[in-house]
Amino acid sequence: MAAYEILIADDHPLFRSALQQALTIGLGSEVRLCEAASIAELETLLNQSADWDLVLLDLNMPGAYGFSGLVLLRGQYPQIPVVMISAQEDAAVVARSREFGASGFIPKSSSLESIQEAVRAVLDGDAWWPSNIQDVAHVSPEAKAASEGLASLTPQQFRVLTMVCDGLLNKQIAYELNVSEATIKAHVTAIFRKLGVRTRTQAALLLQQMGSIPAS
Repeated sequence: MAAYEILIADDHPLFRSALQQALTIGLGSEVRLCEAASIAELETLLNQSADWDLVLLDLNMPGAYGFSGLVLLRGQYPQIPVVMISAQEDAAVVARSREFGASGFIPKSSSLESIQEAVRAVLDGDAWWPSNIQDVAHVSPEAKAASEGLASLTPQQFRVLTMVCDGLLNKQIAYELNVSEATIKAHVTAIFRKLGVRTRTQAALLLQQMGSIPAS
């Protein structure tokens, strides 16, 4: 049995392959790797087992708005460390990853050796951040409050919220998720209460905040 089980969540097959290669070389037979190309696929794997040792999460995943995927994972599966991976490498992105609970950040431009070093550090219980990143301004109180609200949502409520954000009506969401419209109305009411908003527009804006990167 593998010593470590790692989930690679990235919508680019080539980059998933590169990560597979780096981790197979770096950890050999010690590691079992699984891949997810969307937040929905990631949730399916997490529902099957919550015994993962690490999730490597792309910042821009289908089914999430920027950091909302990280916030969802930290809220639902706080025991699983998450390392963010992104082609956006500026200090503000790294700082937000740290503020929202990631255990590390791997720039997509990293060498295989750096990727291996980062993953080993986090598996050993440490954090890993790029050496050229200095501390920058912290996340605003508004973004912090938004992240706490999002972290309290269930995976199904999160799915409904992303569909609201995409402009779908309750009956369209009900059709997509194969549930009744009354169920969706109940979800929307609960989402509004948890996020402290009153309208679909306010809810959508709050979720979109998670995708915006503050100026360094």
